[in-house]
Amino acid sequence: MKTQDDAETVLLVEDTEDNRFMMRRLLEMSGYRVVEARNGEEAVRTAEAQEPQLILMDLSLPLIDGLAATRLIRKLPACRQTPIIAVSAHDTADFHSEALEAGCDHYVTKPIDFSELEELISELLRNRTKLDS
Repeated sequence: MKTQDDAETVLLVEDTEDNRFMMRRLLEMSGYRVVEARNGEEAVRTAEAQEPQLILMDLSLPLIDGLAATRLIRKLPACRQTPIIAVSAHDTADFHSEALEAGCDHYVTKPIDFSELEELISELLRNRTKLDS
């Protein structure tokens, strides 16, 4: 089991408190350190300050939406290669392609199947570790 000091940091960007609480608990139980943001502006500031290893980005956010936040995060030198998973209730080809064009690496539709999400997170973090080596 990883200790909190060597756990990978996941930035969870979600404006709905119940969703944030549930996802944080599931991620922490899987051994991740979780930092949170409630809107797009917080997401950019937190990404810059924390340099997370992975970002879960809700697309429907107050202040600036998840797509705009993703574009801004991609401009941060420390976050250019950080895997970003778009999370949305919208499951259309347009939303998928917009998310990928904005800089997201994957797209997950709500309601989230956590076992599939956990597998995707593990795969993205393994691939990032290989790139960093």
